[in-house]
Amino acid sequence: MLSKVKTLKGYSIQSTDGGTIGTVKELYFDDRHWTVRYLVANTGNWLTGRQVLVSPYSMVSINKDHKDVVTDLTKKQIEKSPSLESHKPVSRQFEDDYYGYYGWPPYWGGQYSWGAYPYIERDRLKWAQFTPGAKSWDRHLRSTHAVSGYQIAALDGDIGHVEDFIVDDETWTIRYLIINTGNWWPGKKVLVSPLWIERVSWADAKVFINLSRQTIKESPEYTDDSLVTRDYEIGLHGHYDRKGYWVDELVNC
Repeated sequence: MLSKVKTLKGYSIQSTDGGTIGTVKELYFDDRHWTVRYLVANTGNWLTGRQVLVSPYSMVSINKDHKDVVTDLTKKQIEKSPSLESHKPVSRQFEDDYYGYYGWPPYWGGQYSWGAYPYIERDRLKWAQFTPGAKSWDRHLRSTHAVSGYQIAALDGDIGHVEDFIVDDETWTIRYLIINTGNWWPGKKVLVSPLWIERVSWADAKVFINLSRQTIKESPEYTDDSLVTRDYEIGLHGHYDRKGYWVDELVNC
């Protein structure tokens, strides 16, 4: 299921012992696979002074009717988990400790978006087959809140800015950036896949897309009421003459 990040913001995060961990504040994703690594929880007065991060490994389901995220964690587990001060960046040492505490296979330890797997492997028996550190890569986490507003540059000039993200809540991959082109084509929004990004200048807050402005202008329009169905995606990828991400994922599964 595909969900907008701004839709998920404010959803309550539920623990297994009936308590509410907090509400979704923002998401952290890595800048290699563009995959969400953590939901950042706004915990109110609970655990004041520290960031509470919830990994997709712990997420059981997302209920859009109830606007909540159900996890398999208890509040006690979270209280005893490695602590990260509020407003501090997520360091590699913290992630090593965090993943070690919960016993999850590290996502940075293999060639795929989830380490040894192209998806979140929930079978703990298979985790024993994983070799930590094999083909590891240097990870850098980015905030969806911080990247919202980044300028978008096509091959022949600027075209708009990042307004939001669309996430696949099965693989937790960011499938699309929602681009607001209002300064060039009033009222129009379009979707662009991270796979079509040439590079990102994090220092300049700018995303460079390997597409022309005219090609993007003529792409299928996206509205806030649009349903991103597979038919819509096929039309979008067909317009850009790009292979659908689902083709490779079917091969890898």
